[in-house]
Parts: sequence; structure tokens; C-alpha cells
Amino acid sequence: MLRGEKVGLRARHDEDIPILRSELYGDVVNSSRSDGGPWRPVTPGSKDAPFVVDDKEQQTASFSVVELEGGSLIGSANLWGIDTHNRFAHIGVGLLPSSRGKGYGTDVVGVLCHYGFVVRGLQRLQIETLPDNAGMLRAAERNGFVREGVMRAAAWVLGEFMDEVLLGLLAHEWKPASTS
Repeated sequence: MLRGEKVGLRARHDEDIPILRSELYGDVVNSSRSDGGPWRPVTPGSKDAPFVVDDKEQQTASFSVVELEGGSLIGSANLWGIDTHNRFAHIGVGLLPSSRGKGYGTDVVGVLCHYGFVVRGLQRLQIETLPDNAGMLRAAERNGFVREGVMRAAAWVLGEFMDEVLLGLLAHEWKPASTS
């Protein structure tokens, strides 16, 4: 397990999937705002369901987020679109509603930076988020990410096009916290 100050990132367990599916994916509005594709109903137990990890898939590293004090599941995190040639990846974080606003997101992004830069040897990490996602913007900027631009009308979200804020962080810019 990778550890931050408040959270740990560990492999996804089978018992995590129904919780993540219900509390993250089952919230149609939140899921539609955070996922790049359209929301669709998924049959319980489906191997095609969100949060089911394919260990052979090399372009994504998926984690379950647990609270270090108590070990309870509080969300999902991943590096996706991992490009080993250009040494680049995107960050994705989803926290359960009861875990939002407690500083976990900042810690999760920090641990993902440690994983991306130290463990994987990547050169660049990137986050794309909606401009009103204050929690993700705050978590990214607290970890040193820089707003690089706005992709105008880049996301189709619940019947309208929305802008996406693009944030980037290079390995030499990152100032690690205490992670292990």
C-alpha cells in the first residue's frame, strides 16, 4: 500500500466494487460530471462495470483509497492514459460523498504524484476537471499543479458543453510530502 498522511492507496478488492459502484457511479449527476463518457446502467456483477480492475491493462493503474485511521474505504484513484514513451499520465480521483471536504483529496493527489513520479518514473502528470470542481482544483494546486489552460466546451455534461480546466505538473516541479 502507498501511504500519505491521511490515506492509503491499495489494490482494489472485490468487496470495494459494490460500494464504489453504488456511491460513486450510482450518482448519475456526479458520475456524468467526472467521467469522460456517458453514464449508462450497469448490471450488478458485470465484469465490464466501472471499478472492476483488469490487471493486464497497462495504461491504467487503479487504486482503492482507504482512510489510514481505521482502514475504511473512502474512494477510488487512478493514473490513466499512462504513456510510457512520453512518460506521461492523467490523474483521476473519486471520493465517497461522506469523505469529501476533509482534506483527503489533497493527500490522494499527493500519493498519486509519488506513485507517478517516483515509482513509475513519469515526467508529467495532468488533471482535467470542470471549472466548478473546487475540491479537485484545490487538491491539484496544493500539490503544485499549474493551471495551463482551459479547453473550451470540451466536455458534454448532462445536456450541455462545459469547459475543462487543464492542470499539469512536471517531475522536477513536484515537492513530495512524506509518502511511502
